[in-house]
Amino acid sequence: MVTLREYETRVVEGVRLGSADRALCAGEQLAGAGRLQVRELAGGRLELTAGSCVGVVRLDACEVRILPKYLGEELDVLRMLEYAAGRGLPALDAARTVREGAPHLRDLVALLATEHCERLLARGVRRDYVTVEEELPAVRGRLLADRQVLRHYGRLDRLACRFDEHDSDIVDNRLCAAAVDLAARTAHSPAVRARARRAAAQFAQVAPTPLGDLRTALAGLDYHRHNSHYESAHRWAALLLSGGGITDLFARGSLASRAFLIDMNVLFESFATQLLREAAAGTRHVVRGQSRHAGVLHDERTGRSYTEVRPDVLLSGTVDGAPLRRPVDIKYKLYEGRRLAAPDLYQAFLYAHALARQPGDGTPTCVLLHPGGTSASRDSVAVHRWDGATSARVRSVSLDLPSVLGALGGAERTTTLARLLAAVLE
Repeated sequence: MVTLREYETRVVEGVRLGSADRALCAGEQLAGAGRLQVRELAGGRLELTAGSCVGVVRLDACEVRILPKYLGEELDVLRMLEYAAGRGLPALDAARTVREGAPHLRDLVALLATEHCERLLARGVRRDYVTVEEELPAVRGRLLADRQVLRHYGRLDRLACRFDEHDSDIVDNRLCAAAVDLAARTAHSPAVRARARRAAAQFAQVAPTPLGDLRTALAGLDYHRHNSHYESAHRWAALLLSGGGITDLFARGSLASRAFLIDMNVLFESFATQLLREAAAGTRHVVRGQSRHAGVLHDERTGRSYTEVRPDVLLSGTVDGAPLRRPVDIKYKLYEGRRLAAPDLYQAFLYAHALARQPGDGTPTCVLLHPGGTSASRDSVAVHRWDGATSARVRSVSLDLPSVLGALGGAERTTTLARLLAAVLE
């Protein structure tokens, strides 16, 4: 196994890629998406360059494990996933099943999917009415007269019928069956495989029909009081079956892959947005994520909107009765000890000029929220016009991910959220 961190480059000796490995490394799921760059060097060496994704890539020649750069361990990635989905922090005691060293991210997801599916089996899987069309010796349900005439004219022993069957072979259970079956066949840990095999054998009996296209199955799910207890199991199952895809779950192309990678750029944005939503709950402020603003950039020739402006977060409310609007640009970059990148500043200044509103006609301000340690300095950069007046300001706020995740599961949760909101509104 080859281990590296996000954005790290490493040269590995004595590894030669086969044709299947080369196809995987050159495909859209790895090289095309900038997740992992693999370059063959002379003398049987490989140069591996990780992007912003964490997870596991299984090659025939070796297994590549990409660890998070700004987090303590891969368990924290799972905590971020659940919190970003609005479900709080997950109970991760099931990870103790893996005893042969530190489990990698894919095995942890497979284990959590298996654990949730086991709970469904213990409770009793859901059944629903499914429409079935079948040829029977006696009428059941509705006789399909047109089909009977076309296929079995004059016969009374073969009757084309349509009826409702109360069955467990439904999408809710097929999704779980597909996930535990995949875990049973591909998990690296023998303990995870054994546990998943037991669940897969039971689900194969209640839902023998293959799942089919994952995107179609997920798009057809509708949660209500009868199946709401399936939602967590489906989330982990979909994550496992999609290869870790968050944004590309509904993209074109096959989802079957030996790569399981989670984009930390997307995850950090979702996690930080959920933090701000919870921090603003019960206050005079409202958090809107990815709000669209079509009239900011205007085409003067056509009189129409040139393009949309969409800040990651727009926080609005009042301070001492005066209206406030504060755009927040979320960047998964470690700025500790470094200057803010010019492209990030330009984007943030546009948000400040076009969308920000400061109480008392103060300087419009945009916040640049990024990961960083508790000791990270807070930069503040202003735009000075030709006459010396300040027209906009960008302030950086760092988010110490390990300490925030630790606080969310303890007594310091409220204090941590209040401190974050105060730093953004400062």
